[in-house]
Amino acid sequence: MKRLLIVYNPRSSRAEDVRAEVLDKAKNLPGMMVGKYEIEKTDVDQNAKKFAKILKDGDMVLSAGGDATGVIAINGIIESGKDATLAVLPYGNFNDLARTLGTEKFEEVFDEGRKIKKLYPLEIIAEGKHVRYATCYVTMGMTAEAVKLYDTPKVRKKLKTRIGRAIGSYTELAGWYFKNRRGRVFIPEFKLNGVLQDKRTSDYAAVNGKSMARVMKGGDDWMDSKRFRSETDRLANFWRLFKLMSKSILARVPGSETTGDVLEFVEPSRVEVQAEGESLVFDKVQKIEIRKGAKCLKVITKN
Repeated sequence: MKRLLIVYNPRSSRAEDVRAEVLDKAKNLPGMMVGKYEIEKTDVDQNAKKFAKILKDGDMVLSAGGDATGVIAINGIIESGKDATLAVLPYGNFNDLARTLGTEKFEEVFDEGRKIKKLYPLEIIAEGKHVRYATCYVTMGMTAEAVKLYDTPKVRKKLKTRIGRAIGSYTELAGWYFKNRRGRVFIPEFKLNGVLQDKRTSDYAAVNGKSMARVMKGGDDWMDSKRFRSETDRLANFWRLFKLMSKSILARVPGSETTGDVLEFVEPSRVEVQAEGESLVFDKVQKIEIRKGAKCLKVITKN
């Protein structure tokens, strides 16, 4: 009998929706053994390691949550080395992974018209060691630091309401931006692929999926085994941020095609990194690489 493993966070703002629209419906699936993995109050990597231990070949994994839940699912699958298939449903704030795969409702995941494709995630490597996989995007600098805002009790409470989820994410970010953008060094001086960057550079971004933070358009690089797009910019300057956002919303996130980026910091530094909204902090790091992972994922998609 085929196994379905549902990954979800019982403490999330939409946990009740997941129970009603996913867990309860899954009980009625014919010919399938249904289990669940409840995300624990640890970190992404520890959850991924624990989830990896319960996976078996042939499993179907359903991530029902936000992008952070998806990060745990994909890292668990890849780390397990098992032949599992991933499906994603959107129950978070931005839901970039679900938007990339085009799945929105429980029934679509099990529809006969569904497709199974290969997703090639980005891989974060620090000082030559693997750190984490990400499906849609990775950022460093100001944007990476800003996402920690969503872990504060005040913001998490606001996001529990429907209106808060709809506009609260952006209003809180805007408030944080105007309060913190001046007088800060968000990313230490570095070389990108051997080229020294402007000292005023505040951000680096690698984009792999169809969207970034919901409103910024990406592409189909997730299906390419080697290429993705990356960009550096001085986003502490409001007009440069406005220009970037306008291009990203109306057309596509600007950037150059690359098969891998190497960021070498002039001095060992503290660097903020985030993958799909989940933060990482490196102390005294001198070299970070972003490239396509050697392993791919089988994913269910409508596209």
